[in-house]
Amino acid sequence: MKKFINDPEKVVDDMLEGLLLAHADQLKSVRSDNRALARIDAPVRGKVAIATGGGSGHLPLFLGYVGKGMLDGVTVGDIFASPSSQQMLDVTRAIHGGEGVLYIYGNYGGDVMNFDMAAELADLEGIRVETVVATDDVASMPAGYEHQRRGVAGMFYLYKLAAAKAEQGANLDEVKRIAELANANVRTMGVALTPCILPAVGRPTFTIGEGEMEIGMGIHGEPGIQRGKLESADEVAKSLVTAILADLPIEQGEDVSVLINGLGATPLEELYIIYRTVHKLLEEKGIKIYKRYIGEFATSLEMTGLSVSILRLNDELRELLDAPFHTPFYTQNQL
Repeated sequence: MKKFINDPEKVVDDMLEGLLLAHADQLKSVRSDNRALARIDAPVRGKVAIATGGGSGHLPLFLGYVGKGMLDGVTVGDIFASPSSQQMLDVTRAIHGGEGVLYIYGNYGGDVMNFDMAAELADLEGIRVETVVATDDVASMPAGYEHQRRGVAGMFYLYKLAAAKAEQGANLDEVKRIAELANANVRTMGVALTPCILPAVGRPTFTIGEGEMEIGMGIHGEPGIQRGKLESADEVAKSLVTAILADLPIEQGEDVSVLINGLGATPLEELYIIYRTVHKLLEEKGIKIYKRYIGEFATSLEMTGLSVSILRLNDELRELLDAPFHTPFYTQNQL
């Protein structure tokens, strides 16, 4: 294992300390252990607050999306481990501006249990909490079982759109509606070429042979739906897009947003090669790409791989997608 770390057991703590030092103008800690963070101006009075959380190892997911025009707070777990319900309650208290709090997070057992518990505890304190669980990963469950799917890179769209609605002054029910609408209209498919190494373990979490790839692998190394020989970028892109469109039919003339996400060790050059093919495939079907995002949005430590997310748009979602935001990892300016 070759990593730029100190103590394998303190990777998350060292990372959080560095991140807070680097972005003290945007983020603040609301716990002595730094496992709950909030935007620097939280709580924002009169605005619905949005919180997320999850295990470390996926930067910029989850904590990378806290900032103006985006999320209000986040809880941070150990590598690939859920944060606690107490940590989530602490961040809920810190960001509540009087209009309620929306939880958005991925569909993983520990997260669901701890976030639900935090919501119940917040309710006892008079803080209304609503929840939307991201389920965009097509490979994780077949059609008809969408509610059991994992949340992966497409979660970015739930954050972006719900946060833009909250910034408009919408109430909690409306902000939740937008997050649910985004979740219903986004699908993601991924592919992995190499495993990742958990610092505390010191060895790969799984193996993939030379010249092999795995379609549908999860961001924690969950098994995919097909393992086979490494294909060309065009073939990979076609497989991912075909699976997404089979699950989320998009009509000719409709607008979409496309997100090409690197899993941690995939060069941007390769992500743009994939985008080239995705763009052409959608163009051939008469589907217009209104906005595209290319880079790292939900990683898995140093895993080599990528995912494609496609969000079907309507007029309301298109307007919200254009809204500006500013976080430590990304800035989108007003058009």
